[in-house]
Order: sequence, then C-alpha cells, then structure tokens
Amino acid sequence: MSFKDLREALLLSYEENTISDEEFLLLYDEYSSKNPEFKYSDYERFDLDKLGDAECKANFRVEKRDLPALAQALQIPGVFKTNQRSIAGGMEGLCMLLKRFAYPCRYGDMIPLFGRPVPVICMITNHVLDFIYNNHSMLITECNNSLLRPNLLEVYANAVHQKGAALQNCFGFIDGTVRPIAKPGVNQRIVYNGHKRVHSLKFQSVVIPNGMIAHLYGPVEGKRHDSGMLGDSGLLRDLEQHAFSTLQDPMCMYGDPAYPHRVHLQSPFREAVLTDDMKLFNASMSACRISVEWLFGDVINYFKFLDYKKNLKIGMSSVGKMYVVCAILRNALTCLYGNQTSEYFQLEPPTLEEYFI
Repeated sequence: MSFKDLREALLLSYEENTISDEEFLLLYDEYSSKNPEFKYSDYERFDLDKLGDAECKANFRVEKRDLPALAQALQIPGVFKTNQRSIAGGMEGLCMLLKRFAYPCRYGDMIPLFGRPVPVICMITNHVLDFIYNNHSMLITECNNSLLRPNLLEVYANAVHQKGAALQNCFGFIDGTVRPIAKPGVNQRIVYNGHKRVHSLKFQSVVIPNGMIAHLYGPVEGKRHDSGMLGDSGLLRDLEQHAFSTLQDPMCMYGDPAYPHRVHLQSPFREAVLTDDMKLFNASMSACRISVEWLFGDVINYFKFLDYKKNLKIGMSSVGKMYVVCAILRNALTCLYGNQTSEYFQLEPPTLEEYFI
C-alpha cells in the first residue's frame, strides 16, 4: 500500500471516529509525503483580506463582502478549538468548510490557501460541519418554522396560483432526490436504487415559491419509495397541525404521482381516462412543480463535492450530515442572492437575519 493510500485510509478512519486525535496526528505525520509541494510551512496562513472578490466567489461560492454577514447569521464564534486543541479563527473555519464543499478536492489541495497541515484542515472542517449541523439543522428538518407561518402560506399559495396553477391553496412542492454514493462494502442491496441503478441515499424536500427549502428529511436508504419516506418523515402529521391559513382553511403541498392524495397533499389525476379538465389541471400544476427540481440542482451545482460519489462513503464520512448542511448553506445563498425559483414566482426570499432568527 502506498503512502497516499495509507493517508487516505487514516483520514477515513478519523472521520469514522475509529482512531483518536493523537493517533491520527502521529500516524499521518509518520506517513506524510516527503514531496516539498505538500509542506504547509511553505505557505502563509489564511488571510481573507488578501483574497480578491473573484477568488472568494470561486473558492467559497459567496461574495467577499457577504462572508461577514453569513458568519454572523450562522453564529460562527470568533475561534474554533478542536478536541485535539488545534485553533482556527471563526472566518477561517467557515471558509475551510465552504472550500471543501465548493468543488471535489483533497485536503492536501487546500494547503496553499490555508497554510495548515492536512490533519488540522480535516479536523477543523469536520468541527465546523458539526457546529452548523448542531446549531441550525432544526431550521430545515423541522416543519413548524418561521418559513411556514399561516400568513406566509397564503403568500406562497397566491404566488403559485398567479403562475397558472389550478390549486389556490398550494403553498409548496414536495419531491424526493436520489444522491449517488460510493459502493459500500456491506449491505449493498439496502442502498441500491433500482430505478436510477445506483447505490444511493435519498432525501425528501419541500420547496416553497420564494426559493427556499422549507423542510428536508433524510437520509434514508436508496431503495426506499417516496411514499414510504413520506410516512417515516411524519410530515403529513405536522401539516395536519400547522398547515392552515389565517382563516383556518387547509393549505396543501403538491407532489408527483408517487404520493397519496390527502387534504394537505395533492397529486395529479391518475385515472385511466382523463377528461380535458383533468389534463389541464395536471399540466398547470406540473409547470409549477418543476421548481423543486431546480432547487435540487442548485444544491449540487453550488456544492459540487456532493456530486463526487467516490468521496461519499457511508460509514467512513457523514454523508447525510453533509447534505443537510449544504442545503442550509444553499438557503443562506438564496437569502443573499435569490435563485431561479424565487425569480420565476417573483417572490423575494427572507433576509439572512429573518431566516436564522
């Protein structure tokens, strides 16, 4: 086994928590490359002020002027301190995470930008990932949040209806997405999706017309059907409690034919023979439902790391946590810059302060 393979195995073992911080540092240093180009001491430490606007946008997917506002909204502390006692500034840690997700890259590729050894970059990145997940995942994994207040549901429904949708009480759209992962060593059939023919994890998203992901459930095994994922998520139960207008009229989501028909969940007509009115209803709702696909694409297009399945190894890295955090960051970018969905429905997303309240 080459030094490169050993280092990769050590990184995966550390992310799986099978070795301690001290063991990781000792072993990684023992098997470190002797190639001078990988010496972190040859590079300066990270300094945001020295980066240009274009460089920030390319590396972090965020405009340089907006990084402080993003850090404040995420409640990033002034200093991150790992269990191994490595210390990084809050902005440096956030930028490490953004750089890691922006494009498929090795930790070694991040040395020139941050001037840190690979073990430290790895530990800080995972520390920031855990921080954002632990402090903000409830914004996207819980249904009863600030995005789904009764008065806002009416605003969303009006925007959808004005784009030609037949339903007047539809506030958003639901769908599942299949995210390919590396072929696991065991339990391959559990995560194999026969429709897409890939090993994968699945997530369920609810998208609203202002371009935000209002609810995210997952991950679940790739073989699970969308309707089964809906039942496990408990989303319908939450909607029965909270999805009402200010006048207490029921509001609904709209999904594809895989979903059942309920008061708070509508789907296309599926009769063998459709009337003209049924066809018009299906066509009008389908034209608006495509927005959920745009949001799935946005998450992957802005955080390309999630699209490189060879790096997504369940049991060795927190694949599900990564997707949830990237969805939260995608919502943050929508707050800053909008997206195709918000432009299509002509509905402004909330500000960072309103979303991360």
